Amino acid sequence: MAHPASYRPKTGEIPTNPGVYRFRDPHGRVIYVGKAKNLRSRLNSYFANPAGLLPKTHAMVHTASSVEWTVVGSELESLQLEYTWIKEFKPRFNVMFRDDKSYPYLAVTMSEKYPRVQVMRGDRRKGTRYFGPYTAGAIRDTMDTLLRVFPVRSCSPGVFKRAEASGRPCLLGYIDKCSAPCVGRISPEDHRVLAEDFCAFMGGEAKRFVSRLEKDMAAAVAELDYELAARVRDDITALKKVFERNAVVLAEDTDADVFALYEDELEAAVQVFHVRGGRIRGQRGWVVEKVEDSTTPDLVEHLLQQVYGAEGEVQGRLPREVLVPAEPSNAEELAQWLSGLRGARVDIRVPQRGDKATLLSTVRDNAEHALKLHKSRRAGDLTMRSQALNELQEALDLPVALLRIECFDISHVQGTNVVGSMVVVEDGLPKKSDYRKFSVTGPAANDDTAAMHDVLTRRFRNYLQEQAVTPGSEPGSGPLAAAQAAAVAPAAAPLSAAPGSGPVTDTTTPAPKAKFAYPPNLVVVDGGKPQVNAAAKALADLGIQDVYVVGLAKRLEEVWLPDSDFPVILPRASAGLYLLQRIRDEAHRFAITFHRQKRGKAMTVSVLDGVPGLGESKRKALLNQFGSVKSIKAASVEELTAAKGIGPALAAAIVKHFDAGDGGDEPAAPAINMTTGEILET
Repeated sequence: MAHPASYRPKTGEIPTNPGVYRFRDPHGRVIYVGKAKNLRSRLNSYFANPAGLLPKTHAMVHTASSVEWTVVGSELESLQLEYTWIKEFKPRFNVMFRDDKSYPYLAVTMSEKYPRVQVMRGDRRKGTRYFGPYTAGAIRDTMDTLLRVFPVRSCSPGVFKRAEASGRPCLLGYIDKCSAPCVGRISPEDHRVLAEDFCAFMGGEAKRFVSRLEKDMAAAVAELDYELAARVRDDITALKKVFERNAVVLAEDTDADVFALYEDELEAAVQVFHVRGGRIRGQRGWVVEKVEDSTTPDLVEHLLQQVYGAEGEVQGRLPREVLVPAEPSNAEELAQWLSGLRGARVDIRVPQRGDKATLLSTVRDNAEHALKLHKSRRAGDLTMRSQALNELQEALDLPVALLRIECFDISHVQGTNVVGSMVVVEDGLPKKSDYRKFSVTGPAANDDTAAMHDVLTRRFRNYLQEQAVTPGSEPGSGPLAAAQAAAVAPAAAPLSAAPGSGPVTDTTTPAPKAKFAYPPNLVVVDGGKPQVNAAAKALADLGIQDVYVVGLAKRLEEVWLPDSDFPVILPRASAGLYLLQRIRDEAHRFAITFHRQKRGKAMTVSVLDGVPGLGESKRKALLNQFGSVKSIKAASVEELTAAKGIGPALAAAIVKHFDAGDGGDEPAAPAINMTTGEILET
């Protein structure tokens, strides 16, 4: 028996979406299927304290050797998929539905003279429309709510005959939850139309009925019949509450394979849901390496060839439809090939709207999660990290191990609000406490290479200043040592020392934290040859040695070295290239986040910004006192001093600011946050 800790997934790997999970034994057999509103919360409950589980659950988690999950769009979809897979796999630990019972369906007996709405289980009957499945409680609530809008007969044949013989309807007829065809309140034809409307609503046409009721409510309000309008309003609320689009269960005659992709520059995750008879009968997934310059249509073409080329020789295994995210360039030829394998027509389509498009979106969500899970496990694997660092060291011909790597990126919009970022990776893992960000101004903001030179210069100048022992000096000297000495200088009585001894070292006062004390073995810059040469020049100007520089160019993922005419080409599946990309992407994320913050602050403007000594709090005090910039402009020095924190000198500066024309001759425009559009001052 396996211990649950041996196959427990990491908490961050499990999504928080609703979904269905499956436990498998060492032979790959599904032994338990469950559904969850929050997959992460539910699965963690199995592993947090296995000893505290119920006996059956304890046996299940120790029998299993792996767990997998499928994300769906809603709790109802998870219910549908759980039911389908329990019936499909017959897991040994799912006791509830392994007997002859099944989930209840909402059924309408359209083959009868007076169609009847009822809850049904078991085998399907000819001439009856089925909707569901539902849980036992949910289906009763659904039926009870819908009968007030669609009062279709729901009584048994015996009750119907007794009411017909007595001429009095049952209780549902008196409370308007049945149109009472038993006593002739409605004709058989009109009652059938009512039943067809019920089926249409349950089949997905809720919008049509809600729109019709909204028009009826508006007409009742126009005629001042507020009681009727209130009843119609309640009907609308009931319909909206009942209806929930079901993307997992399609029409009963739907046979399709639904493919979805989620890709990045190097890899693509593929997911396929096999839908047979309107139910998902299986799910498969792969992570594949992309060929250089491959497009999504190319991936779809190769995927269909590989999947059906190995399986399609057996007729009947191919579905009538193949739903894909993008149409391959040779879709007609592929369709003919698949039709020949199946022995009947096969359509390749890209769904644009409706249930199938919604299901395709759900499959894509699973593909996205699969790729993220693959990458996170790859990044967190110690063996892969060691392999990546060794590959980089060998490919770049570096004499030192890459214990610390720093990556730099520049971000701006057309030369404005230029910022730089520095991210740090130690032993292949990010060290976020050492991340740094830089604001670039002046001539250095003219272009990317100048900005890169400025950022590298500032980073390594700080490193030199923070060295505890600078090259060629005695221990205890240097800027950091001086800072420590200043920090520990006694403010009151000096420390006592033993006769004849040297000065006593203060071991109780913490030394100031060094922000740039550790140099990297490798500097990675986001860019090609110009950025690499700019970074190398910055290090050379400071006399920094034994720190190597490379650049990663985005277009072809080439690795550039200083003063090299040709890049280093790493294999596309290389663990070293993947590590460089991950570091580069993290530096870009960190830079763009800082850039957006700086740009947002720069876009908040005010005509009072130019007044010396007038900060944000005092501007707010002025606006609270006078209500608008126009009133502030018209105020005298004495009136301005009435505002909190405004003295005579500052009031005179404000008046001088407007008299000099800095505030404009016309009434000042309101200060507006250009990011959000919010009016800050009027």
